[in-house]
Amino acid sequence: MTLVRYNPKHWLNRASRDFDSIFDSFFDTPALRAGSSCDFTPRVDIIEDKKSVRLEVELPGMEKDQIKVVVEDGVLTISGERKFESEEKDKNYLRTERFYGSFSRSFTLPDNVDSEKISADYKNGVLNVALAKHEKALPKEIKVDVK
Repeated sequence: MTLVRYNPKHWLNRASRDFDSIFDSFFDTPALRAGSSCDFTPRVDIIEDKKSVRLEVELPGMEKDQIKVVVEDGVLTISGERKFESEEKDKNYLRTERFYGSFSRSFTLPDNVDSEKISADYKNGVLNVALAKHEKALPKEIKVDVK
């Protein structure tokens, strides 16, 4: 059994860091940043099955030519820019909750993914990236004879 000394300063330091973290995260929200446009981070779902790993990226309101998917050195990077375009001069926005600006998300590919067999398609505001697994990484069923 190990004896551990109680240190009240340790608890206070941790509480102080947690409290600072709450305020930092609140004031770092895109809605409170200065400027007319905000960078945003699209939401991503990662799904794995026996043959592949899929990424579903929410990119509503974007065209496929505004989205870039790059694989380099085992890292998949999805980037692009959503621009705020207002053609009507007489509109006076009271509130804008949609985020605009550039984004970049990077994902390290697992060892069992074949970087030569990656495909992507974009439909209804969702980018689907399919990462096929190596044939040698796929599970194999071995039949066992009972005697």
